[in-house]
Amino acid sequence: MQNIPSVDLSDFISGDENRKQKFIKQIGEAYEEIGFVALRGHFLSDELTANLYKEVTAFFDLPEEVKESYEIDGIGGQRGYTSFGKESAKGKKEGDLKEFWHFGQDVIGNDKLKAEYPNNVEVTEIENFNKTGMETYKMLEKTAIYVLRSLALYIGLEENYFDKYVTNGNSILRPIHYPPIKGEPKGAVRAAAHGDINLITLLMGASASGLEVQNKQGDWIAVTALPDQLVINVGDMLERLTNNKLRSTIHRVVNPPREDWGKPRYSIPFFTHPISEMKLNCLPECIDETRPKVYEDITAGEFLNERLRELGLLK
Repeated sequence: MQNIPSVDLSDFISGDENRKQKFIKQIGEAYEEIGFVALRGHFLSDELTANLYKEVTAFFDLPEEVKESYEIDGIGGQRGYTSFGKESAKGKKEGDLKEFWHFGQDVIGNDKLKAEYPNNVEVTEIENFNKTGMETYKMLEKTAIYVLRSLALYIGLEENYFDKYVTNGNSILRPIHYPPIKGEPKGAVRAAAHGDINLITLLMGASASGLEVQNKQGDWIAVTALPDQLVINVGDMLERLTNNKLRSTIHRVVNPPREDWGKPRYSIPFFTHPISEMKLNCLPECIDETRPKVYEDITAGEFLNERLRELGLLK
């Protein structure tokens, strides 16, 4: 059972105004209520998905010393490899039971941003790793732009409000490997309860169950999606921008039953970030007498650095 609302992006881009308005209402109400949807009709093909999982599996199967050669100091893990247990959720001292890779933006036509972002790290051992990763990045970024257009209209903004902030934005594609669990985890889980930092997160189908979201009543709900769907959730930046109108729902990846400890898990989220100078000041459209402004003004870059320090990725 799916447990989160299902929507179809083809309704939004169909050219039929009634279908478009239906999609806007469905996704907006879902993000006010639970903060998650399962989305089909996106731009990521099954073939590209399968190819990326193949490349990612091959990378994480490399010897530890080879993977660690791609770990870059001083950039908060924003590009390349981050080794097992290095990231922890806000407020947690135990490191998550995962290792991951970051693909970042390939900036076009903006020298200032090109200089601001770290360069992507090229893996030489696996021929198509970087090419397949960046093709996936672009398809997920395109999907994210259309989802944000629908949310702009739901909030009462101009449809293309987010385009200028997300184009060449500081978005991250993160292939994650949760290795087999070889002993009692001592309080650590594959990913402790957390909210995402960014505007929205697009999750490609994971290779094993484990994702759970917390509803308004505080209950944990298992999330599953069909193979052709992306799971898309609101991040803290969008919650802040909308003055809590749209919900950044706490979620986690729990450890599997003991009989499945020997199985690895792979997951590939795309974290949609804006350019760093985007203001996350609460939108006037989301402030009224019943919903007073609850957040101080801050830029996306300032907020990201603050959160990376809390996660232990920046000192």
